[in-house]
Amino acid sequence: MKSEDTPFEGGPLDGRVLPVLLGLTGHPPKVYRVPVPDNAGGPPTVLVYRRVQASTSKRLGLHQGWKYAYDPEGGSGGSGGEGGRLRWPWSRPESAPDTAARMKPDATPDGKSDDTDE
Repeated sequence: MKSEDTPFEGGPLDGRVLPVLLGLTGHPPKVYRVPVPDNAGGPPTVLVYRRVQASTSKRLGLHQGWKYAYDPEGGSGGSGGEGGRLRWPWSRPESAPDTAARMKPDATPDGKSDDTDE
């Protein structure tokens, strides 16, 4: 498998550069989770880092690699894996109200009549 040295920003791994395995597309994963063992023997603490664009070229504005930014909330929100569920581009957002409730019973705008005689 191929790996790429990727910098980390924020959190306990701030300033470190670690080799991260690349996926089939040649990109590192969107979310990188690092389990940190508990000294008391309890469940490990999981540090969450999100992939962000590292920089762009000055002349053409092209993408120049990835870096990971610390997510202190630890996995709530964001794209890909919201609540462990896969989100498809054609899916309705979970916070959007029902479209039937927003639609007016009238087909004409602002409830004006459709008569052209008047």
